[in-house]
Amino acid sequence: MATPPDCLFCKIVAGEIPAEVVHVTEHAVAFRDINAQAPTHVLVVPRAHYANAAELAHGDPEASAELLRVAAAVAAAEGHADYRIVFNTGEGVGQSVFHTHLHLLAGRPMTWPPG
Repeated sequence: MATPPDCLFCKIVAGEIPAEVVHVTEHAVAFRDINAQAPTHVLVVPRAHYANAAELAHGDPEASAELLRVAAAVAAAEGHADYRIVFNTGEGVGQSVFHTHLHLLAGRPMTWPPG
C-alpha cells in the first residue's frame, strides 16, 4: 500500500519524526500519545498505511490482529490488567490522523458510554 507523503504516523514509523516508542514488532509500532487522556495512553499503529481499522482488517487481517496483541503486551508491561482499546474511524467520531491506530487507555477509572 502506498504511503501518503504527509502521513504523520508513517513518518513516526519510519523514524522521521520522534516519538516515545514503547513496543515494536514486525507489523506494528506503539508509542505514547502526546495528548494523553489517561495515565497510560499509547497509540498502536500498523507499519503499513491503511486509512482506518476497516481498511486494515480487509487489507491485512494479520496486522489487524497484531495491533490487539501489541496493545495487550503494552498494557501488561505497564502493569494494567484492565484497559480500554478505542478505534476511531472517520472524522465525525474524532479520527484526526488517517492512518489506522488504536488508542490503549489505562490507569484511571473510565465510564460508559464514552464521550
